Amino acid sequence: MGPAAAYRYNSSVRYLVTARLKPGKASALAHAIGNETLGHGSVAGEEYLRNMAAARQHDDGRVQWVEVCFCSTPLAEERDYWEEYFDLDKVQNAHASSRCRDLNGTEPWACVDCDCSARLEARLKTQGRAFLRLLTSKF
Repeated sequence: MGPAAAYRYNSSVRYLVTARLKPGKASALAHAIGNETLGHGSVAGEEYLRNMAAARQHDDGRVQWVEVCFCSTPLAEERDYWEEYFDLDKVQNAHASSRCRDLNGTEPWACVDCDCSARLEARLKTQGRAFLRLLTSKF
């Protein structure tokens, strides 16, 4: 596989995740976040904690965050960790794939520190309420 082909393994690496907290899972999730064990054993590492720190909860119960994922299937590795606490409603591209430096081979792993979803993330901050604050205020 040539260098450019090596970066075409994924059609997108930033996703807007829309999920709903499963009934009875708030305490366990708050505990996993507080103890920094959320996603323990995953290659995604601290991404789970970053996601929860940025997540927003809407009045209808939906929780949204932008996830960085390098799996060929969106959230393939992370799904089991998230589904312990959430019902995933929707996972969609969070950026324009045509401008992705990781996908076009210009900069491998660019999504780790890329700002391609910065506008979306800034808009999310103005919607709903901080999920982590709501979650931890219950306990």
